[in-house]
Amino acid sequence: MSRTKRITLGVSATALALGAGLGVAGMASATTTPAPSPSASTSAPANGSTAKGDGDGMRGGHGRGDREGMAGVKAEELATKLGVDKTKVVDALKAFRDAHKPSTPPAEGTKPDRTAMEAELAKSLASSLGIDDAKVTAALDELKSEAQAKHAAALKTKLDKAVSSGTLTQAEADAVTKAVEKGVIGGGGR
Repeated sequence: MSRTKRITLGVSATALALGAGLGVAGMASATTTPAPSPSASTSAPANGSTAKGDGDGMRGGHGRGDREGMAGVKAEELATKLGVDKTKVVDALKAFRDAHKPSTPPAEGTKPDRTAMEAELAKSLASSLGIDDAKVTAALDELKSEAQAKHAAALKTKLDKAVSSGTLTQAEADAVTKAVEKGVIGGGGR
């Protein structure tokens, strides 16, 4: 493999890993923002939809509107799965974030325990919403699986384009896919 391709593959792998990390960090630092009221110069969409991220309470990606929070979970989707009001979910997520906001930055080279954080989130949401822990855990797991499937499809599309353009060989694209699926890089498998 040429040096340029190795560097490109390494940079791509790092970007995928960083993206997964930002998703987890986004969950921990999710913020809510009230939807702005329309003014004379702006108006709501004709179909009544809201812009991505409006008041979802779990926007991640540190200000990037194209990403959801942890593993793609959005407050509206979670509220639908749990059969509760979106506002209650947003408030519960905000309370969790506030309660788990670190007072000092993490030590160099340390990572939070993702599984423990997800379990704490499920327990906190269940308590705040008055719902069984198992139901909340199942809903979060389902949303996480859906987000991972969406991520895998997007990765496949990107790798297919790279193979078509000659940037990567099919074998290299397959190696990246396998590494993501096995959890070596990015937010795959696990």
